[in-house]
Amino acid sequence: MRYTDDMTDRTSIENWVARYRVAWESNEPDDIRALFTPDGVYYTGPSEEPWRGHDDIVAKWLESADQPGETSYENLGVLAVDGDLGVVQLRVDYREGRYYDNIWLIELDDDGRARSFTEWYMKRPEGA
Repeated sequence: MRYTDDMTDRTSIENWVARYRVAWESNEPDDIRALFTPDGVYYTGPSEEPWRGHDDIVAKWLESADQPGETSYENLGVLAVDGDLGVVQLRVDYREGRYYDNIWLIELDDDGRARSFTEWYMKRPEGA
């Protein structure tokens, strides 16, 4: 992890998460690309091979894209910020009955784009 003089704050992380949600609903390549540095990495799980760079991130995002309105989404908040790293807790529910608790690790660059993003998601029983 690289630390800079301009450390990330909660507002920067919250803004990034809001922009992620816009990209999630739009599936527009420019919205997706705007989230990440050109050499950014996106881990779909902590042990998964990451998507690397804009072209790979956009292509693989679109391959597995959720359709607009397919999910409800609750940002439970920023749990911690340490240097350039923010930790966020979320809940995502799919209309067809899948429910997830999520932890996101987001490492931001000075301009508010992610150098690294890792999502951890755990299935949750309905109604929990």
